Amino acid sequence: MKISYNWLKQFVKIDKTPQELSLILTNIGLEVESVEKVQPVVGGLEGLVIGEVLTCVQHPNADRLRITTVNVGGKENLQIVCGAPNVGAGQKVVVATVGTTVYPLEGEPFKIKESKIRGELSQGMICAEDEIGLGKSHDGIMILAEDTEIGIRAKDHFKMDDDFVFEIGLTPNRADAASHLGVARDLAAYFRSEYEMPDLSAFKADNENLVIPVEVEDLAACPRYSSLTLSGVTVKESPEWLKDKLKVIGLRPINNVVDITNYVLHGLGQPLHAFDADKITGGKVIVKKVAEGTPFVTLDDVERKLSADDLMICNADAPMCIAGVFGGKSSGVDANTKNIFLESAYFNSVSVRKTSKRHGLKTDASFRYERGTDPEITVTALKYAALLIKELAGGEISSSVSDVYPSHIKPFEFEVSYTNINKLIGANIPSAEIKHIITALGISATNTSDDTLALRVPSFKVDVTRECDITEEVLRIYGYNNIEIPSKVNASLSYSIKPEKENTHNVIADMLTANGYAEIMCNSLTKSAYSKNLDEAVFILNPLSSDLNVMRQNLLMPALESVAYNQNRKNADVKFYEFGKTYHLINEQYVERSRLLLLISGAIQSEQWNHNAKSATFYNLKSAVDAIISRLGIASYQTDTLNDENFAYGIKYFRGDKTLVSFGAVSKADRKVADVNANVFYADFDWAALLDIVKKNKIVNKEVSKYPQVRRDLSLLINQSVTFDTLKGIAFKTDKKLIKEVGVFDVYVGDKLPEGKKSYALNFILQDEEQTLTDKQIENTMQKLIANLTAQAGAEIRK
Repeated sequence: MKISYNWLKQFVKIDKTPQELSLILTNIGLEVESVEKVQPVVGGLEGLVIGEVLTCVQHPNADRLRITTVNVGGKENLQIVCGAPNVGAGQKVVVATVGTTVYPLEGEPFKIKESKIRGELSQGMICAEDEIGLGKSHDGIMILAEDTEIGIRAKDHFKMDDDFVFEIGLTPNRADAASHLGVARDLAAYFRSEYEMPDLSAFKADNENLVIPVEVEDLAACPRYSSLTLSGVTVKESPEWLKDKLKVIGLRPINNVVDITNYVLHGLGQPLHAFDADKITGGKVIVKKVAEGTPFVTLDDVERKLSADDLMICNADAPMCIAGVFGGKSSGVDANTKNIFLESAYFNSVSVRKTSKRHGLKTDASFRYERGTDPEITVTALKYAALLIKELAGGEISSSVSDVYPSHIKPFEFEVSYTNINKLIGANIPSAEIKHIITALGISATNTSDDTLALRVPSFKVDVTRECDITEEVLRIYGYNNIEIPSKVNASLSYSIKPEKENTHNVIADMLTANGYAEIMCNSLTKSAYSKNLDEAVFILNPLSSDLNVMRQNLLMPALESVAYNQNRKNADVKFYEFGKTYHLINEQYVERSRLLLLISGAIQSEQWNHNAKSATFYNLKSAVDAIISRLGIASYQTDTLNDENFAYGIKYFRGDKTLVSFGAVSKADRKVADVNANVFYADFDWAALLDIVKKNKIVNKEVSKYPQVRRDLSLLINQSVTFDTLKGIAFKTDKKLIKEVGVFDVYVGDKLPEGKKSYALNFILQDEEQTLTDKQIENTMQKLIANLTAQAGAEIRK
């Protein structure tokens, strides 16, 4: 939310700099995320002064140039060469002095330097309005009124004060602060001063020539509806001051009537809507819900199908506006509008929120209605806007205020205890100070005893309903920094369950990041088209859109969207990981599963002068998977090939009936759905199962053996169906004590071998941790190994 420093000063007196004020706002609960200096025109007219042309003579070397002498209030007059046809002696003009940077409407900024033009010295520039951003005319220089003071800054003459915009991270519970008035109320409480409301003393109905009755059929969705009419208005461009106010906070000016409604909205926090009164057929306004599927064209020229739960502002024949959300195309104010029906209403926040989400419409009005507006300010905002329209667009107020408000919303009433407030805060704030803060916030407080206050909370404080809410209000105005940290801290011993999930998570995340993987965090909401088992899908009851209508059943498809996003932006080489959850509906029970995803695609090694680029393969992924399993200290598991529709091919590691990880190449069908053309390899870890195993691991520390290792190699001819894991298992069963590692360093399959055969070259690391191995021990072990490989795997030793 953007708040203007100068605009705030219309509501409350401020003697603090913008930087000081930003700290105060943050301390009272309105966190300022940034402070930006804003100038009405680019450059802020810095370096420009008001001068008077004393003399003006023809340039001796140029027919279209003149040499002027200009008094700018300095010790010496300036000689300036000017090419404007309307320059003359006695004029008051705007002068850019030497060293000033000028920002024209068109073209690049340039710096004024002392120079010679056709042989004559020029010490500045007399400016046209388009050269300094004050207008579009370039017919000649700006000529100011005769009584203009010489030597003053141009920004002071044109009353162009710099402004500062605070970007406030407004929390959802602070609906009362969603306007300049709301922020000013908090500042007034902090400064122990008063804030000012707009002066409405001049408001009165000029006549009753345009009375449009209002009927509210759904009082639950619209508890209050205030309105009036104006006639004979002229819709045109807004004055500069109003356009500047809106542009400072990032709004685009449209016309004087619409700009006024936006000005009141951001000033007082009450949304307004202006209708063209001549387009209200039947001469009445009805607030109601319409039939399911009713077509309605909104201001953005989109036809929407209305829900039977959408509250609409209608005329006698058709809907005109989605209440609290968005106006209709056919009823809005345009250049031909002469008569206006002005609305200021209080709508139910839940109703507006559901309608806004249903149609995917987020507006400044819905932002405030969804959080809760003040039902007691509707008439104030209405009168304020009517006076502004009458001032800036002319016309007359042609009806009294119509206010449909059958059941008044009462203030919250409850009691609070000084003792409880201090107990929650952890400090001893004087009772008088607590009461003063509460009343400064606009809350009525009456003592019922020495320790108790009876409160009446005004309607704009929608989040203050309990004693703890009052405590928060007192604390933020009193100041969090004023609460002393006690010298004694009480703590209790806690025994965490091993392994600590967060620590294990961080260890693996750090390892992956160190190896070039980037962490991604995808949305848990996704599209149902990705679900391969809709019977287990968890559907969203009130989805934001058709693309976010189910909870994800796997981490793959959202991750593939990230791959596509990167590849479409020329970042085809990706290595991702994500810790997340999947969601399932199994036997009418909702189930969450913790998963870890690894994904690689593109080149694993970029092209260099001494080698070509290398594309990622299955084995690059397997290396990362094995590293994770090893880092978690998981040594024993079985492997098997995958038969899974999510994989084109792959393998899995498992223990018993629990699959620890499945990994391989993404199927072509899944890549097509996500619009990914390149090969993608991914691993899907059952993170919960891994943590269960880690929990049972016992860490044993031992010294590094001082006895040497011995390596022996064997070349085997085996059937193609025999796997490396089978050979590895036979080796460890042969001698668990001496054989420490088994590796494969060469595989050959070709026409030089018998059909159905392949050649494996294996290396074996042997070591005795208690003594140095002898040749006899090594030879005996290798002979046993050869015998077992021959007998159990049908291996033939190649010489």
